[in-house]
Amino acid sequence: MRGSGYQHYQVRFGPPHTPDVVKTLLLANVGVFIAQLLFAPLTSWLSVTPAAFWRGALWQPFTYMWLHAPTGLAHLGFNMLALWMFGSPLASAWGDKRFVRFYLLCGVGAGLLVVLVPSIPVLLGLGVPASFVLPTLGASGAIFGVLLAYSLTWPDRTIMLLFPPIPIKALYFIPFLFFVEYFFGASNVSHVGHLGGVLVGWLLFRRERGLPLLPSLRHVQHRVHRWRMRRRLYEVRREQERAWRDDDRRIH
Repeated sequence: MRGSGYQHYQVRFGPPHTPDVVKTLLLANVGVFIAQLLFAPLTSWLSVTPAAFWRGALWQPFTYMWLHAPTGLAHLGFNMLALWMFGSPLASAWGDKRFVRFYLLCGVGAGLLVVLVPSIPVLLGLGVPASFVLPTLGASGAIFGVLLAYSLTWPDRTIMLLFPPIPIKALYFIPFLFFVEYFFGASNVSHVGHLGGVLVGWLLFRRERGLPLLPSLRHVQHRVHRWRMRRRLYEVRREQERAWRDDDRRIH
């Protein structure tokens, strides 16, 4: 083995440090979940339902994001795992106040879109869609905002997926999730809520950095050029490694 021809990568599950704000959010979500199990009506009162919102339940776009499906631990578990893994590096880099503000705004913004989107056909007199009277709950809107911010802050980091077990660049993580969700996700997933968290996260992220809403053509061209250069370097490195392996076989 040629020592200079190989790089050593550190494989780690989860972040090295969990900030206090992330611990607080985790405990809050778990605490509300326990309250749901002990007092069942809490779920229907605090979930966001467009019809109920327009009848005066104005608190629901905020409260829904602390609830999770009480029928099992999968919904809560996956959301809290994502919050811990991707929220911890962001909170460490941003600080507690900025992170919790971003998290809450993404969740509330997604909740408002869950209310508004099904209401448009009603306002236009096109009928009442099923989603107008269906409740939505979960922290996924806020979580998707956090995932977006992570992927934009460290776009070149490699994420090792669990299902399927393949590596993926952080920049492509959100598109991959939407692809999997659309083609393989459950029928009761709130696509509007997930997309709402991403949209609000995008607006907040760009605004805080003083960037325009959409990247400029020059920026897009620069990203494409960098991607092409990385692909070329990757191919050159693979050819070198193949040549080194051939040399090793001839020697040994």
